[in-house]
Order: sequence, then C-alpha cells, then structure tokens
Amino acid sequence: MRFTFDAELYRWAARKELWTFVDLPEDAADMIREVVGDQTGGWGSVRVDARIGGSSFRTSIFPGGESGTYLLPVKKAVREAEGLLLGDLVEGVEVELVDF
Repeated sequence: MRFTFDAELYRWAARKELWTFVDLPEDAADMIREVVGDQTGGWGSVRVDARIGGSSFRTSIFPGGESGTYLLPVKKAVREAEGLLLGDLVEGVEVELVDF
C-alpha cells in the first residue's frame, strides 16, 4: 500500500531541538489503521519505506495524538539533501507500508 502526498515540514513541539515531521493525510491514516489493525510496533508505529525527492529511506510512522493521523519523521540528512527548511511544503512525499 503506497501513498503520495504534499505536506508541510514542521518541528515537534515537545522536542523542538530534535524531531521534524510531515503529517500523512487523514484519509491515508484511516486506510493504514484498517490494514494494520493491532499489528503495530512500539508507540503504535508502522514500518514504512519513504521517498522525498531523490532521498529514499526506511523508518516508522507514528500516530499523531491530537492530529488523528500518522507522522513521518524527516531526518536532518534528508532535509539537507533535499534543501528543505521548516515550514516548506514538501511535494510528492511517498510512503509505502513494509510487511503489509
């Protein structure tokens, strides 16, 4: 199951010095919850292969609490390789579930 979407890059308020994310669309989150059910990792995580521009990486998405969607972490190496800054609209984000 693969999703492609555009989303704003932001810092997680609880750990501003460390974590940046993009949110998956709510409809994608609903479909993911249907597919994975209770087969999640720690903190409700789901393993994914992701692509932003020319950068491909494996990570996990996490449920976003109040937002009701999943959060995709975007590491510094990916942000630097793709020239991304906080607040940028990241276009063409690809996420594919692993093991489902």
